[in-house]
Amino acid sequence: MSDRMSRVRGRLTDLEADALFLTSMPKIRWACGFTGSSGLLVVGPDSASFVTDGRYTDQARSEVDGADVHVARDGLSACVKEAGLLESFSRVAFQADHVSVARRDALVDEHGEVEWIPKTGLLTQLAGSKTEDEVSRIRRAQSITENVFREIVDLIEPGMTEREIGAEIVYRHLKKGAESMAFDPIVASGPNGARPHARPTDRALHAGDMIVIDMGCFRDGYASDMTRTVALGEPDDTARRGYEAVLDAQHAALDAARAGMTGQELDAVARASLEAAGLAEHFTHGLGHGLGLQVHEWPRVSHTADDELPEGACVTIEPGVYLPEKQYGVRIEDIIVLREDGCENLTNSPKELMVL
Repeated sequence: MSDRMSRVRGRLTDLEADALFLTSMPKIRWACGFTGSSGLLVVGPDSASFVTDGRYTDQARSEVDGADVHVARDGLSACVKEAGLLESFSRVAFQADHVSVARRDALVDEHGEVEWIPKTGLLTQLAGSKTEDEVSRIRRAQSITENVFREIVDLIEPGMTEREIGAEIVYRHLKKGAESMAFDPIVASGPNGARPHARPTDRALHAGDMIVIDMGCFRDGYASDMTRTVALGEPDDTARRGYEAVLDAQHAALDAARAGMTGQELDAVARASLEAAGLAEHFTHGLGHGLGLQVHEWPRVSHTADDELPEGACVTIEPGVYLPEKQYGVRIEDIIVLREDGCENLTNSPKELMVL
């Protein structure tokens, strides 16, 4: 962690700031190791101070690396003032994509001597390239999700509702050691599958349904994310062709993925494959997103993402097509690690269409 703190300090020169004022808990965890839900971190060129409340006194003292720990009695901001943590700084960069306008105004009132510099993505790129330890944690989380998927497909039968399957997904993740779900699972059958972010409903499954199942969890602080689409009984030819087109698009993207290309370039590979199948207009979202301490983080993989994808970034590859008029949708999602010469797939679940 101390190495990370030195990398955080490196941002001071880039930002022409005397200190960084960090409030996003995932980024604070990345910088100093604290896993609780309340805290802020002030990083200067020669010092760092972490502030939390009394609930986390022992936890902070055992987890925080590279920063002095301060325990607030009357609120975190009051502690910053009382301890004089900003007294020696005149220009302080803060996370503008995390701090509300009301909180920014309060900071200005409390620390009128400070020039507050709003910055978005303050540590985004630093945290985007994962260490091998981080990759291992994501792999362990993904393994839990894959094990749950294997169990879930054995349960699915006509008459079950989407909501019942969603409940089983949550229960089995927690039973297998997940700390929490990374997001509410998606179970979308038949016409609901044509909604990319459908929520489980009381719709009962019917023979012939395509079922989109998207789920993920946190383990050791890191996220998993996987989507599979299965068929309950033999699907019609249109749905099967749609599935094969999405699978071909994913294979094309996986073959092309490497560090150094842009998110736009990688997205275009999958989109071109679906264009050849006549389905590109039904691919209505980006190809993927980064994940780590958050299930959605930088870098993005989409037609608007012109950032280069760094070596070590973990991203999802999840092409999909959604056809309300045909009453089905398909999405297939894996997590990969970008390497200089290609990618490593952290997902092992089979992708040939399962007919249950």
